[in-house]
Amino acid sequence: MTQRGWLASLLILSVALLVGCGSDDPADLPWETYHQQLADELSTSDIERTAPDNIDAFPERQNRLIDIPETRDSMLNVYALRECQITSLVAARNNQLGRVAPPSQQWLYERTLWQRLSACWNSDAPNQLSDENRARLHYLTKTKTAQLPLVSWNAIFDSSEWVKSFSRASQPLTEIEESTFLRHLAAIGYLIEMTNHQFDLHWQQDSSTLENHLKTLQERPLTAEVLRALLLATQRLTEANALLAQQSDEADACLSPGLALPSEHFTSTAQRWLSAINQLIDVQPVVKPNAIQEYQTRWLSLQNAQAPWAQLQQAKREHAALRNRFASCERN
Repeated sequence: MTQRGWLASLLILSVALLVGCGSDDPADLPWETYHQQLADELSTSDIERTAPDNIDAFPERQNRLIDIPETRDSMLNVYALRECQITSLVAARNNQLGRVAPPSQQWLYERTLWQRLSACWNSDAPNQLSDENRARLHYLTKTKTAQLPLVSWNAIFDSSEWVKSFSRASQPLTEIEESTFLRHLAAIGYLIEMTNHQFDLHWQQDSSTLENHLKTLQERPLTAEVLRALLLATQRLTEANALLAQQSDEADACLSPGLALPSEHFTSTAQRWLSAINQLIDVQPVVKPNAIQEYQTRWLSLQNAQAPWAQLQQAKREHAALRNRFASCERN
């Protein structure tokens, strides 16, 4: 082999070794470092590492939405209620563009329709109507009042922005700038605010504000990133715990007290985000579809012992207890 060929082979071998020993996931690098520190301090072999599981797929559309019967009436009958200022609104909804409007715009339409019907019913206008049209107004107002929470639910859970937040095709969260994180929290906060004020005649929704917040949510699958980071941290702590349990009986084993876990800052972000997501789901005044209830309990809950958040807390408690078995030592 020529000298050039020998050098080329050596370079390829070096690159292969580097790739084999390292991690392609930025979120995993701090854990790889922590594992190596533990192994070095305990003078033992490297910790055996396996890839964490992915999160479950978000429920399919038909399993996460609530069926809402369509309300039909002729434009002639709607025109009879023109004093309620719903004629042009309904006409716009029934045209081609209105029928294919995104869920967010359908939500705004239904809430505006309810506002006008409710305001009309509670005004002097019904006294000017025939008995037939007064009954029609009462029926429409009652129906749209009952349907509005269902519409709100479907508008959120049918939006691509919301669904994308749970995408399995994501990476564990590494870090996120506080300003970016606060924008995402504000987006969830606005959806909560809209839901809380859906029956407030004096609260005015804003289309551009809603769309801008949804655009923020679409920037990245933050919920999936948080959940996958929790799974990663739990897996790496479980692996570290296995090593500590194995080495805790060694008479001369000790650990440096300054050895810090990589996940401390991240857990605060995860808790704040999951709290906001759960609040948005729980604030909806509807009977949640079973698929969503199950997904929320399994993946999003901060209380369920089998959910990622609680699993990480348990792994951290076990890790702290195992580390406490070791004497403190200072390495030169």
